[in-house]
Amino acid sequence: MSRLLILGGTGFIGRNLVKYLVDNNCCSKIKVIDKQFPAIAYFSEEITKAFENEIVEFKQGNLNSPTSIEKCYEDPDGGWDCVINLAGETKYGQTAEVYQEKTLDVSLKCAKEAVKRKVPKYIEFSTAQVYKANKKISNEEGDIKPWTRLATSKLECEEKLKELGLQNLIIVRPSVVYGPGDIFGISPRIITAAVYKKLDEKMKFLWNGDLRLNTVHVFDVCSAIWLLVQKGENGKTYNLCDKNDTTQSKINVLLEEIFGIKTGFIGKVMSNLAKVNMKSVTEDVNEKHLEPWASLCKEHGILSTPLTPYLDQELLYNNPLYVDGSKIESDIGFEYKHPKMTKELLEEQINYFTKLDLFPNLWK
Repeated sequence: MSRLLILGGTGFIGRNLVKYLVDNNCCSKIKVIDKQFPAIAYFSEEITKAFENEIVEFKQGNLNSPTSIEKCYEDPDGGWDCVINLAGETKYGQTAEVYQEKTLDVSLKCAKEAVKRKVPKYIEFSTAQVYKANKKISNEEGDIKPWTRLATSKLECEEKLKELGLQNLIIVRPSVVYGPGDIFGISPRIITAAVYKKLDEKMKFLWNGDLRLNTVHVFDVCSAIWLLVQKGENGKTYNLCDKNDTTQSKINVLLEEIFGIKTGFIGKVMSNLAKVNMKSVTEDVNEKHLEPWASLCKEHGILSTPLTPYLDQELLYNNPLYVDGSKIESDIGFEYKHPKMTKELLEEQINYFTKLDLFPNLWK
């Protein structure tokens, strides 16, 4: 059975991956490395139980320190069959220096240790935001033009890792990942909808409803990773994107059903006017949302939560994320088990946090 080393394994994707691997009896050993301890990572009971399984070992590690990385890679039983790198900064709107230190440097140092130890397979997580934002769907050979600073850093990671001589490098470019534990993907829009329910106002977003924000459910991401561990080929890059062709409008329809609110869009003319002074517009939007969110949390006895309706300026421009995720299906037989975003899937995401008292239970 496989022996896996997961870097950044207490994060959103990592925690769900560990649970998937344990539940499906995939591995004989899973070593999880992260700077964040499980006890303070907002784990559900199910995730906690998975991490307590006898095949799972957690080690707190500083993945910017070569000495610490070397210790993290240590294995008395012969080494790892695959290293999965989920580590790095996941917040948007950080400076280039932050992404240099927390994403690029981390990835390079971890990969160099994998080369030194001759790890048979290395899976690096990137983002589909590296593709040029246009109305043409992007497959793995699509035009490259990253449109967030995070994506710029991820693309540089991809390029430099290809130069290191890793034995079996596979790059994964997911669209917007959502599901239980999501904080930075669809969650800000969900939280904003909760704010508008409190305000009893119509929720309007910039641009039009046809702006694409293609998605993939975290459970499909986890099953894709496991299949790549088994069948992924050296030098390949794979997109991950469901069949929903998710747009702003499709997300809003579901939020209307869940929260009983009305939604709409400002339109291209007004949005282009806002674009002239987007920094100020972003500040105004976030100011409008943050105070009611804090008030809503207080009403429900929530003193602290990682969830926020804050939307970064980078994400408010007219940049469609339109991704072809079919190559992994044709190449290695992957199947998307959650091909459509549904009301039930978003409610499951909300309930993950509601059970932890991190999201107001608006249905009491």
